[in-house]
Amino acid sequence: MMKQKKAVALQYDFQSAPKVTAKGSGYLAERIMQVAEENNVLLHQSPELVEVLATLEIGDEIPETLYLAVAEIIAFSHSIKNINNPT
Repeated sequence: MMKQKKAVALQYDFQSAPKVTAKGSGYLAERIMQVAEENNVLLHQSPELVEVLATLEIGDEIPETLYLAVAEIIAFSHSIKNINNPT
């Protein structure tokens, strides 16, 4: 049996820890990823990370144990944006 896709969306305002803004599996995960793509939001695939993030509730800040992993993804996404959109 094929495992259902899962997705978790995070928002980071540079003031506090990133927060979960959307999460879902199956069709809802597909929609979350579609909306992200339509809005030029970087999609990052990490099954292990999404499993942990999916246990959080919408509006929850990520736990300190995930700061480094999420910070690396955020830094990478900003470097990609800067390459694609130099100022």
